[in-house]
Amino acid sequence: MTDSRRLSAGLAVLTLLFALLLATSYASAQLSNDEIRGDPAVERALQTGERDPVVGPRDNLTVVATDSTAFTSDQGDSARKRAELVAFAPDGSIYYANDSHTRYWDVDPVPGTNATVEYVYAQHLTPEQCDAETVCTRNGVERVNMTTGEVTSVYSRITPGKHSTRWHDVDRISEDRLLVADIDRDRAYVVNTTTELVEWSWDAQADYNTSSGGPYPSDWTHLNDVEYVEIDGRPTVMASLRNQDQVVFIDMERGLREDWTLGEDGDHDTLYEQHNPDFIPAERGGPAVLVADSENGRVVEYQREDGEWVQSWKWKDSRLTWVRDADRLPNGHTLMADSNGDRVLEVDESGEVVWSADIGFPYEAERFGTGDESAGGQSAAALGLPDRTPNASDRGSVGRVKAAAPQKVVNGVAYLMPGWMGTLDALAVLGLLVTVPLLLIVEWRRRDLAVSVRSPLQFRRR
Repeated sequence: MTDSRRLSAGLAVLTLLFALLLATSYASAQLSNDEIRGDPAVERALQTGERDPVVGPRDNLTVVATDSTAFTSDQGDSARKRAELVAFAPDGSIYYANDSHTRYWDVDPVPGTNATVEYVYAQHLTPEQCDAETVCTRNGVERVNMTTGEVTSVYSRITPGKHSTRWHDVDRISEDRLLVADIDRDRAYVVNTTTELVEWSWDAQADYNTSSGGPYPSDWTHLNDVEYVEIDGRPTVMASLRNQDQVVFIDMERGLREDWTLGEDGDHDTLYEQHNPDFIPAERGGPAVLVADSENGRVVEYQREDGEWVQSWKWKDSRLTWVRDADRLPNGHTLMADSNGDRVLEVDESGEVVWSADIGFPYEAERFGTGDESAGGQSAAALGLPDRTPNASDRGSVGRVKAAAPQKVVNGVAYLMPGWMGTLDALAVLGLLVTVPLLLIVEWRRRDLAVSVRSPLQFRRR
């Protein structure tokens, strides 16, 4: 066999193996009309009401809000994973599941209840429903008793378009007042749900130039999180400006506290397009901020020392890809939601994963009985938490490939690829992109192709 034949045969075998891997993954995903509605266990619970354990046991309910991916039609119909609000019972069975909205974002246990949450949702509406030429989005807050299934509307507003106009976070600060992260208008505001009057607001344009961050006005700050805190005894709003790579503190009477800003636009060593920062006050070992440092593929915590923010803890493993939530629990554990990793996980004080739930594209997770967000947890400095990063033996061959690639590239590929594809499938696609062109080139050069032209015209004598 000639060298060209051997090369051609080898490339053909590799192409076949890559294609078989993709076909097997596609078939095992049990697709229907190219649509994955979500986690299979959750889907069965929605359809049959079964309550068999699907994850490991844990104290109290664990509630997860999941966000689907970017692949949606202009009418808002999901074309990949459908968003779900899911609660896992202490025995690991599915206690509650609902997929009636297009997106689910923030979810907060209601104090004094055992199974009631308030959550932020987005519902894509058609141009006809919007009474406009393009789609719009209803952003709102609802409360659900997950035992009875009773849903109560709390507050909602309609924003134009979708994508970067969908609210990600709303926090309750009193019986009739909500603090809203208005991603559409790049502002944080407090609304009275009884009167529906805005009682306080902060617009990012008051302190930031529109040349910073993302494209203005379509997705400038991507203000994705707010939290009511007290700094020096003064009412303060902590907000996440994702596209400025910053967590900021706004004194509700005096304005932006520039000396408290964590991160800097473009300083990706500190933060890189973060989500869901949690404030830990001095009485629990702070001031500290626990952050899902999304594009860096890690969870990180910063401690306030001598008027500066100093990194006090970081955690990641070989699977953590695009984490968008992290809460410090009262027992010293940290509960995380890894969106592109399709899992919710809990790590103990030594950094070991002690519980996890595989679920499609989680945005936020909450554990009942631990307080809202990190309300019951101490700082990493107070707990003496050790850093955790994956070493070479943890990664394996796939993990080493991921580690070699820029984190933003890894995140982007994971976000864009179809829901049935895993890391190996993505590598198989890359393999096909290499082997197929090479095979065609080798075959073209190997064959002695002769080209002849015959005139289609024939002449006859009459």
